[in-house]
Amino acid sequence: MGETMKVAVMGSGSWGTAFANVVADAGVAEVEMWGRRADVVDAIRQRSENPDYFPGVGLNPELTATTEAAKALHGAEFVVIAVPSQSLRENLAAWREHIPADAVIVSLMKGVELGTSLRMSQVIAEALEWPAERIAVVTGPNLAREIAGRQPATAVVACPHEPTAVRLQGVCNAPYFRPYTATDLVGAELGGAVKNVIALAVGVADGMGFGDNAKASLITRGLAETVRLAVALGADEHTLSGLAGLGDLVATCSSPLSRNRTFGAKLGSGMTVEEAVAATRQTAEAVKSSESILALGRANGVEMPITEAVVGMIDHDLSPAEALQAFMSRSTKPERYGV
Repeated sequence: MGETMKVAVMGSGSWGTAFANVVADAGVAEVEMWGRRADVVDAIRQRSENPDYFPGVGLNPELTATTEAAKALHGAEFVVIAVPSQSLRENLAAWREHIPADAVIVSLMKGVELGTSLRMSQVIAEALEWPAERIAVVTGPNLAREIAGRQPATAVVACPHEPTAVRLQGVCNAPYFRPYTATDLVGAELGGAVKNVIALAVGVADGMGFGDNAKASLITRGLAETVRLAVALGADEHTLSGLAGLGDLVATCSSPLSRNRTFGAKLGSGMTVEEAVAATRQTAEAVKSSESILALGRANGVEMPITEAVVGMIDHDLSPAEALQAFMSRSTKPERYGV
């Protein structure tokens, strides 16, 4: 193979750490992580552990880390980005001059930018003036704690240019992590972004003490509104019945490890948005992205009642009971897939 391939993972939070570990375990590339905090970087480098997110979990000893973005990016063939979605643009501006001109940029982020309603791949393309064939995403049912613990998982690696998706698949094909390729970037990204909003709504229902019927209804109708939006933006509806859509939705709505579901449960049990933010250490993407996803729906004439209810709770002081009432009192209609 000649020189060893290098992968830079920009971000040392839970999913960035777990994915960096997957790539190191896959064994075909050197992996260097970038993190903002020296204590976390030192722990990864010196004792192969991220004590902030995965205390006691042994990471691959080949994994290295640095607080210098330029060092992490130097010579990287793949630049994997795992920062909160609303900070992506400012981070790209800081990193731009250090990103190798022929690198593939990989987004692990599941959000939509506030103010522009751009998906993360679109922000990357715009901010870096990067070609579409070298922008990819990794998505699917990816609960980071399970993956860091090397439990079996699957994912979708999506890029409109199939050879790029196949190259990325080879980089993250670890014994416990099975990546599938796809070319429907729009469907893959929207499945990952909207499911956070639906998971928050499911968490609210849980926090209010509702049972599995209510939660199953939210998951199913949540998938329907995700499909409506994705298809309106040019996605293949079948993407949303796969790992990037239904798979991710089920994992995020069902698991207590899901930050968005946990945040919703706090709201449903009576906390204010501010109290829930303070009690949730990690970023719950839906708190910020729900507004931009709703704006995207409105701009494309797509009805998104669950997303609307979540935005009402987060941005307009609607109580969980009022938000649920607004959803349940919609006019009745026949059920059709994606309608």
